[in-house]
Amino acid sequence: MTKGTLTMRTFVYLSFVAACWASAVETGEAQMIVAHRGASFDAPENTLAAFQEAWKQKADAIEGDFYLTKDGHIVCMHDKTTERTTAGTAKLNPAESTLEQLRDLDVGSWKHEKYAGERIPLLEEVLATVPQTGKILVEIKCGPEIIEPLRVVLEKSTLRPEQIVIICFDEGVVKQAREKMPQFKANWLTSYKQNESTGKWSPDLGKVLESLGKTGATGLGTQGRDEVVTAEFVREIRKAGIECHVWTINEPSQAKRYAELGFDSITTDKPAEIRKALFGGTP
Repeated sequence: MTKGTLTMRTFVYLSFVAACWASAVETGEAQMIVAHRGASFDAPENTLAAFQEAWKQKADAIEGDFYLTKDGHIVCMHDKTTERTTAGTAKLNPAESTLEQLRDLDVGSWKHEKYAGERIPLLEEVLATVPQTGKILVEIKCGPEIIEPLRVVLEKSTLRPEQIVIICFDEGVVKQAREKMPQFKANWLTSYKQNESTGKWSPDLGKVLESLGKTGATGLGTQGRDEVVTAEFVREIRKAGIECHVWTINEPSQAKRYAELGFDSITTDKPAEIRKALFGGTP
């Protein structure tokens, strides 16, 4: 074999590898921008104002957090109580409160006076904001008691199944969601903690793969922890046939990193800014 032949074969091989990598990135929806609690940097999180602002900022999807109320309604809020988003004026736990009690609260003024009067929205109201080309990530913040009411609301929605993704940190809830609502994708969410003595991060890759297998999740929603989420980490998740999604990324340089790793979606508080960082143009 001549040196020229070897060089040519090497060139062809490297070109093939590069093409395969580019294809892998393309087939994952690395550029799908998800607005975290709506466009929550600019508007009060988990309100209709935030979700409407997200669509204005050309988000591909919105993400919202949901609890079941005492009287069986599904409401959009993140914390276990309303204390933070009411600037301390009320401390209601959704599981112990009625819809009427929760809807009486102003959850906009804490962000800015122009949002005074924003109310905690129902899941149905949030779903109604999603355009035909958009998606919604429904994060379950409570336990399995929400599964059946959630199924009823989602199946009554005019959205197509492929527009809806259920996400949760609780393995049992993800498993039930997949069993009761197999028409919807479901992502298992995880964050990471570092052991101060050993320096090791948990859960490790093996545990993550184990949890994904137990839950039947179609996707992983991983914290954007660069020390853990490496190219090798992503390869192993992909080998298992699992989608890769990352949260919450607000720095353009970090967004570019996860796009280059081929992530299916990037969740951010700043959809316009991150879209500009990845695609250019005006935010």
